[in-house]
Amino acid sequence: MEHSRPSLQKGLLPRHVQLMALGGMIGTGIFKGSSDTIHMAGPSVILTYLLGGALLFLIMAALAEMAIAYPGENVQHLIRRAFGFRWSFLVGWLYWANWTLVTVVELLAAGSFLRYWMPAVPLWLLALSCALFIIVLNLFPVRYYGETEFWLAGLKVAALGLFILLGVGMWLGVIEGADGNPWSRYATYDAWFPHGIGGMISALLVVMFSYGGAELIGVAVTEMKDADRVLPRVIQTTIWRVVGFYVLPIAIICGIMPWSAVSAENSPFVQVLEATGIPGAAHVMNAVLLVAVLSAANTGVYATSRLLFSMAEQGEASRRLLRTTRHGVPLYGMGMVAVCIALGVVGAYLAPGRIIGELMTIPGFTVLIVWMMIGAAQLKLRPYYKTKPFFRTKGFPYTTMAAVGALGAIWLGFLLQGEHRIGSLLCVVVLVLLSIYSAVKEKQHQATKAPGRTA
Repeated sequence: MEHSRPSLQKGLLPRHVQLMALGGMIGTGIFKGSSDTIHMAGPSVILTYLLGGALLFLIMAALAEMAIAYPGENVQHLIRRAFGFRWSFLVGWLYWANWTLVTVVELLAAGSFLRYWMPAVPLWLLALSCALFIIVLNLFPVRYYGETEFWLAGLKVAALGLFILLGVGMWLGVIEGADGNPWSRYATYDAWFPHGIGGMISALLVVMFSYGGAELIGVAVTEMKDADRVLPRVIQTTIWRVVGFYVLPIAIICGIMPWSAVSAENSPFVQVLEATGIPGAAHVMNAVLLVAVLSAANTGVYATSRLLFSMAEQGEASRRLLRTTRHGVPLYGMGMVAVCIALGVVGAYLAPGRIIGELMTIPGFTVLIVWMMIGAAQLKLRPYYKTKPFFRTKGFPYTTMAAVGALGAIWLGFLLQGEHRIGSLLCVVVLVLLSIYSAVKEKQHQATKAPGRTA
């Protein structure tokens, strides 16, 4: 049974949000995309992850500061407060498209991990099975989503911790499996930069895709209890999460096996554990990877449905999207997500060998835009805070300006790179269309608020 009362439930506890912030960064980007970044940059990809992590920290700090200054407002509310309807509309729909693509990629990756055990089953069918499971899960009240994500994210964190311990053992020779001397792969410039500085920069787009999701707490803030207390704590541990979940595992992988030996077919995590010779280790790791990407897809379905609800509240999407189930779950928002996932499954049917790689580059572009807008919103809103938030970005405005400038330079750089031509062209087309449509919607929005008119 359903009703049309437009309200969400505050069912996310502090521990849910903390694990969401951890789990949001651990998905296809690290477990599957790391094979691509290693091929692009070799061991220097470690520096790429550190650079991306530093930018992430600055943007997350800006988001936390604004969320405390304006309690109960999510990312889109803050952008609208800073720049008005048109930018809020543009960023809202762009971010929705970003998370929709991320969700599709995660589900396709889940299907690819299942093929490790069922190679004869087509990718599209396995991805469809995973999609049905995640959609049904998200129809339950938000507290069940939070609880599920808490345990799934916890499993991912524990698995990465175990991988690091095993990897260090292989590196030090306590456990067999390392291919040659790990230290030699970091001894010279050529070892660090097999494709030069350009290779390290080329990996940035996939890295930014990997980090996308950490800012989701800025969407979840409207369903979060004790947000002003939880957010700063989560933000302050961002850089340690980057080092622990990305830099250390990638450093271990590049030390244990030559970067050129990393296969694009399987996760490098599975390849490393296969090298240990421990019975069943690779199967266990593949199971963990499956759980990890299902967790990320779970988060994606949550994010996309809540974004649509938020935009409908502000008149930036059809008010039909305010319809919720009796559990407070956005009903039509879930329906739109399901349709987009179905299109992704069709893509997997038509091009199973290319679909994941092609789709992974596009969210990297959109994440950069959203992050730039978060930083720009802080620069605009800081002078207008009614009360001084207890958590403030250090070095403001210079650190925020540097972060926005760096993100803009990365975004422009990738528009000019030939290997990202398809993703770049698609992003530009979508941006132009959304910009035109946002201008039209802004005029309509202003007309409904003109004297003598009713909204």
